[in-house]
Amino acid sequence: MVNQEDFTKRLRKLLRYYDLSASAFADRIGVQRSSISHLLTGRNKPSLDFILKVNDTFPEVDLYWFLKGKGTFPKTSDTDLPMTPTPSLLKKAQSPNIGERHKSVDKIIILHSDGSFKIYGGD
Repeated sequence: MVNQEDFTKRLRKLLRYYDLSASAFADRIGVQRSSISHLLTGRNKPSLDFILKVNDTFPEVDLYWFLKGKGTFPKTSDTDLPMTPTPSLLKKAQSPNIGERHKSVDKIIILHSDGSFKIYGGD
């Protein structure tokens, strides 16, 4: 069972995180504005449809965190582990082959200064 008061706090955290008003959040996920108001006041509990729309619109929201308060927000993945790049990878990254300009991008890897990284695409 979802604790309504705690759920409301997590919903408010989402609104602050994305810097959205309740109305803008409702428009973004495709629900009536009044439904967000009812959730924030504790009048209604979240429906499955509401939860799924949040999940579809904001994939970085961990559903278990959103519903139960366990887990993390924003969602962390297994790819957020520290990594030390090898010198050969750095050399390749610094000197791309000119003939490869017409290839499509399969995935993007963002390396952070703390050694962690995030992979986008390339399922």
